[in-house]
Amino acid sequence: MTAAQADRVGARSEIDLPEGLSLDTPRVEDGAAIWRIARDSKTLDLNSSYSYLLWCRDFAATSVVARDAEGGPVGFITGYIRPDRPETLVVWQVAVDQAWRGRGLAATLLDGLTARVAATGIRGVETTITPDNTASNRLFTSFAERHGAPVEHEVLFDGGLFPDGGHEPEVLYRIGPLADRG
Repeated sequence: MTAAQADRVGARSEIDLPEGLSLDTPRVEDGAAIWRIARDSKTLDLNSSYSYLLWCRDFAATSVVARDAEGGPVGFITGYIRPDRPETLVVWQVAVDQAWRGRGLAATLLDGLTARVAATGIRGVETTITPDNTASNRLFTSFAERHGAPVEHEVLFDGGLFPDGGHEPEVLYRIGPLADRG
């Protein structure tokens, strides 16, 4: 990672990227690639392509993208600051392109994003995970361990609340307070 990339992302030296990748803030023109990565994950609830364009415009400061040597997105995290809890980053989606899975990229994205937003006063992270999503459970549990933070779990949305039926409950993971990064 170049010094300019580290400055843009706020990444610390212990964030170790796989060879040929860099972390960056998403741009509107990344929206289509991010939508494809989400679609191809086959685990995420796919939002409209329009929503990914908006996300890259309106929530770029609280999201991150991993780029390959050609500058194309190969992984992303979308997030936002909770309006009623401005010290909390909500991680909406995490996805890595199939070709880059198994290299720790999701953890690197999460560490890079939280390092960048820490300067804004973020003290904790929230996300929801369905009970069958083992990879996300491991990702966020190991994140909490790396950052010396407790994790609380509770069902946020029961499966019966979803109008399309057959949706598992969404379990809220509340992680924090995060250990001082200074």
